[in-house]
Amino acid sequence: MSDFQKYIQRYLDLIPSENWLEELKFVGEKTISLFSYLTEEQSKFAYAEGKWTLKEVLLHLSDTERVFQYRILAFARDEKSELPGFDEENYAANSFANDRSLESLLKEYQLVRQSSQILLENLDLSILKNIGTANGNEISVETICQLIVGHNIHHLNVVEERYLPEM
Repeated sequence: MSDFQKYIQRYLDLIPSENWLEELKFVGEKTISLFSYLTEEQSKFAYAEGKWTLKEVLLHLSDTERVFQYRILAFARDEKSELPGFDEENYAANSFANDRSLESLLKEYQLVRQSSQILLENLDLSILKNIGTANGNEISVETICQLIVGHNIHHLNVVEERYLPEM
């Protein structure tokens, strides 16, 4: 198993069932519920110096999901060009998430998730095995779909384990 495969496997292992499409819906609802209970002040909390605020975490979920959506679309349409990676730390540093309202960030997350749900629900099953290259690594459409779910679960776990107990 390559380092890349080991890296993504930690996200895939978090998905509680084989039905990742159903898990996508469930984790989206859980994310919206959790962040909806935060106040504006709480949403600016970071559990340690140099860590993202909860607003930055939420926008990171939307940003990453958009990147994954593009990769899914490109590889589903048989794109042969290699797609670039992205630096999530740079994205977060340039997101201005803390200048936005929590309500705005939640609305964005909901719309991005709704877009993912529609895209993924309408993929032909034969497309799921399509392989493309992103950030120098080959990956299937289905694996990227699953990464949306596992990545979201990972960040919810971090919020529940590191942020909420400190608030």
